[in-house]
Amino acid sequence: MTTPITRPDAATGSPRPARPQAVLAVRSRERLSAHTVRVVSGGAGFAALRTNEFTDKYVKIIFVDPALGLTPPYDLAVLRESLPPEQRPVTRTYTVRRIEAELEQITIDFVVHGDHGLAAPWAARAEPGDLITLSGAGGAYRPDPAVDWHLFVGDESALPAINSALEALPSNARGIAYLETSDESDQLETPAPPGVDLRWLHRPEPGTQPGLLADALAAGDWLPGRVGVFAHGERETMKAVRAAVKPRLTPGDELSLSGYWAYGRAEDTFQAEKREPIGQIDR
Repeated sequence: MTTPITRPDAATGSPRPARPQAVLAVRSRERLSAHTVRVVSGGAGFAALRTNEFTDKYVKIIFVDPALGLTPPYDLAVLRESLPPEQRPVTRTYTVRRIEAELEQITIDFVVHGDHGLAAPWAARAEPGDLITLSGAGGAYRPDPAVDWHLFVGDESALPAINSALEALPSNARGIAYLETSDESDQLETPAPPGVDLRWLHRPEPGTQPGLLADALAAGDWLPGRVGVFAHGERETMKAVRAAVKPRLTPGDELSLSGYWAYGRAEDTFQAEKREPIGQIDR
């Protein structure tokens, strides 16, 4: 078992503690739709998981090569310095669907398309008792009750955050949600108040029609009053959505928009490209 250590902070030179790791056991796995798998995990390690009140809260799932025979929590700094590239720890970012502190458990919905990726295939095969190691949670958004209406825009990757936001709305909330999935079989049960209009859009494969949501927005309704916009999903799609939404915003409106992933990119490449022109949405 490795022991987490500290590293100097780049700005101050003082020791910076390693981020706490919550080591949890899978409690259940459920297939919600053709390509969505829900995994509920919990246990005594839940105490190490930081939570918050944001509806878009997310965690980092830590994967270490099982051939190394290590027991979590891991000393990630040491492993990254000492292991060859192909065996170094890998993290994947996932939005949390629900955290239930009283039950010491966390629910994460995974989009699964065959054996592509790392976290999704793990989720598709997860069994009760399997361990999962998390750090977090981060987050930045919660619906503002002061706006007059809400606009939600996203693909499968954003559905957990959008559904969490919809659950947090008061029963008299008004708004529109543009939700993109592969087909009707991937539409999830959505807890929207009666005043929020759900508009489902479909395309064969995630990321292959980056203009689909933007075109629907351009042709769709725009309600009167202050709007709070939450738009997240595939990077090129979000660039198009921003171009469609930005001209319609007025002073006092709120915008939360970012790319959760990029078509044809693994997360490591996607994160690295955030510092390059191709990865910047606000241009």
